[in-house]
Amino acid sequence: MLDNFPRGTICIEDIEMGMMRYVRKVVTDEDIQKFAEVSTDRNPVHLDDDYAQDTIFQGRIAHGMLTAGLVSAVIGEQLPGHGTIYMSQNLKFLAPVRPGDLVTAEVEVIGIEIGKRRVQLDCRCIVDGKKVLVGEAMVMAPSRKFD
Repeated sequence: MLDNFPRGTICIEDIEMGMMRYVRKVVTDEDIQKFAEVSTDRNPVHLDDDYAQDTIFQGRIAHGMLTAGLVSAVIGEQLPGHGTIYMSQNLKFLAPVRPGDLVTAEVEVIGIEIGKRRVQLDCRCIVDGKKVLVGEAMVMAPSRKFD
């Protein structure tokens, strides 16, 4: 996993509009298998080459929520980071992610309510310059005053 900033915490008092963080990860067959085991989602479009070949995707794809999990990794590890509480997330899946794809998950601050410690985040995942997932998240950021 590659990211642009060290892991840790950015407190609400230090968050600024337009602040952005990302992680990059190649999605592997092992990732897909582990996600299937943990989630109990064993849809053959993710696990069975022969089955997946006959679908609209013409091959296996990663679970959409595995891709979305990379957004969660940015939020929980970098922006705002450790101590962040997820409040809501909406997602739109635009294209499949396949085994071997390098996914860049980006999170950007688009709104801040310091008094409520809320941060609105634009979220996206990109493969080969193409958005494969977009959405927004609302989180509660840690504060030096309370944590």
